[in-house]
Amino acid sequence: MALIRWEEFDPVGSMLALQEELSRVLRNPAFNLGLSGYGAYPPINVFDSGDGLAIVAELPGVEPANVNLVAQRNTLTLRGNRVREEAKAPGAFHRREREFGEFSRSIQLPEGLDLEKAAARFESGVLTVKIPKSPEAKPRQIAVESA
Repeated sequence: MALIRWEEFDPVGSMLALQEELSRVLRNPAFNLGLSGYGAYPPINVFDSGDGLAIVAELPGVEPANVNLVAQRNTLTLRGNRVREEAKAPGAFHRREREFGEFSRSIQLPEGLDLEKAAARFESGVLTVKIPKSPEAKPRQIAVESA
């Protein structure tokens, strides 16, 4: 029977190394997950707010007039344009990582939302879209009568 010394067996370290390796693979440009992959722009959070769906998108440097939201069936499409800012001082960039230009991101929505009552708010570079549940999709309380 082979014995493994406890000092050589590090389950936490092994899991952290595995997580780091998976993250490295997913960040590789050759490994593309499409519109939901690493680095998709704009970054979004989608969550159930209880009475509907809330979508929060980070859009720093984008003017509200350059943002367009289109809802069709079960898809919400966010389009926009981030305008390139001109360099204030003459000279060349040492590093330029901020992307500019047109962007588009589509989000599949669950059934039972009332898109007619959707509302969007843009504040401090953060777009918040709230879509309430349709009355048919909301849970209803059923009274129980005694016999």
